[in-house]
Amino acid sequence: MATATEKTGMEGEMEVDAYRRLFPLPFYERHLLDSLRPDGRPLSRSRDTSLSLGAVSSADGSALVKFGDTTMLAAIKLEVMTPSKESPDEGCLGIEFHMPPICSPIVRPGRPAEVAPVISKQLEDAILSSGLINLKELSLISAKAAWMTYVDIYCLNADGSLFDAALFAAVAAFSHLQIPLVSLSEGGRVITVSGENLDNTTKELVNKDKRKLTLHSIPFSLTCVLHKNYILADPTAEEESIMETLLTVVLDSSSQLISLYKPGGSVLAFKTTVQDCISHTRKRVKELQKILSEALSDMEID
Repeated sequence: MATATEKTGMEGEMEVDAYRRLFPLPFYERHLLDSLRPDGRPLSRSRDTSLSLGAVSSADGSALVKFGDTTMLAAIKLEVMTPSKESPDEGCLGIEFHMPPICSPIVRPGRPAEVAPVISKQLEDAILSSGLINLKELSLISAKAAWMTYVDIYCLNADGSLFDAALFAAVAAFSHLQIPLVSLSEGGRVITVSGENLDNTTKELVNKDKRKLTLHSIPFSLTCVLHKNYILADPTAEEESIMETLLTVVLDSSSQLISLYKPGGSVLAFKTTVQDCISHTRKRVKELQKILSEALSDMEID
């Protein structure tokens, strides 16, 4: 049987949990007075982050990312296409963000999550605006063949800062990307050469010296929740739903501003607030750069 002390402790925990569910905002505000969150994390600190490259063996590039409990899987697949007449020396890039029902109780089967196309557009804007990829590098033969690059990001668990985790997963997948080898058939068609047929092919390879993309200005982001005079970096889903006002900062690898995104909210983003958010993002960029660099180094060793 539980002792009186254990019962008192359990009852206290139940009362705190009930208060948190019934009065979430006052519950958080009591912690904010001490510049801490209920989990003990300081307001400016991001959650523990992990990265695993090559998570999908059938993809040309892939990455599994975790920001706390938020989990993203990014996979890249390349297909040969005929470039447009307007851009004969460029390939194409297609980005899609997916939120299956398993990722969150608010996503229902048969009903696409409303936020998914919004994040897809944000990701495309951030990657293209940053200059991460030069579309000319996706060209194989001018006006005849180029790469169509499909980037799919799947949210496996949605616990806040979805755009930040999705962007990092996409960037990591591009860093891991290995471009397939292609050759010209007798009819002049460009065909991919699989690893098992590489030794047997007699055709000249079109891109044997171009297996990796040159990543130029790599984008990283940080979302902050604004509440009164407080700024909470890398919010959880609970924090986003309670305090509602979000501000996302996207910086490149040299800490140059790419974009700011504030989808409404009751709190005004004054100049000093924006500057503080940018400062937090610069620190986060260094953290993410280190995580990505270490993952690439580990892959080279393996």
